[in-house]
Amino acid sequence: MKTAFKVAAIQMVSTTRLQQNLDTAARLVAQAARDGAQLVVLPEYFCLMGREEGDKVRIRETFGDGPIQQQLAAMARDNNVWLVGGTLPLACDDDNKVLNSLLLYAPDGSVHSRYDKIHLFGFTGNGERYCESDSIVAGSQPLRAETLLADIAFGICYDLRFPELFRRMTPFDLLILPAAFTAQTGEAHWEVLLRARAIENQCYVLASAQGGSHENGRKTHGQSLIIDPWGRIVAQLDKGEGVVIAEIDPEIIHSVRSRLPALAHRVFS
Repeated sequence: MKTAFKVAAIQMVSTTRLQQNLDTAARLVAQAARDGAQLVVLPEYFCLMGREEGDKVRIRETFGDGPIQQQLAAMARDNNVWLVGGTLPLACDDDNKVLNSLLLYAPDGSVHSRYDKIHLFGFTGNGERYCESDSIVAGSQPLRAETLLADIAFGICYDLRFPELFRRMTPFDLLILPAAFTAQTGEAHWEVLLRARAIENQCYVLASAQGGSHENGRKTHGQSLIIDPWGRIVAQLDKGEGVVIAEIDPEIIHSVRSRLPALAHRVFS
């Protein structure tokens, strides 16, 4: 990473209607681009927050083909930005399940990289139950992508709780994490985990969240964040849809790593 650049986290409150969500995403990506962002990140499940688990299976697409992917490519191309397409459901070998996949699009609309979510969320308590493995097949390969802007590591939502995933990819300039954290777990753990990942990896963190009360009854935490390598929050949005923008500055990364060379002091890897 040689020069500073602006990034944007898109926060949404996605609905049960696919095209409405795609239209909202397109509008917010365009807004971020007008504000100078060169890299824009959509949240997990940006395209659909279904009423039941099977809803995501019904809209799943084959990798490389389908209306969701076509519209994501157009968003990147029309706005001349690097675009992280939140997550979308891609086909897998099980006809009753999907891969929860992140696609990184280059400014020309081509797919640069893909990451399939590895850690699948499970939680029971206070009247809530989530079991992503009921409808999602886990991925197996981490993703660290070299781009013209920066070296970027990726995770999705529940991956945040597993620091070993990111440690195996260090060093990188920026960690990107689209998410749909529940209101209950997010209030307790979201910010502290994100700041920890920034501090321990001495990198920027960009977390793009779902943020509010959804039509399907689900409540998500929100608080999309951009955090610097010292663990300082440089931009955030609490609830509702919107755009969070900040600059990624290589001088700050260099300053933190040179003053406190913790990555060089690692004993175990």
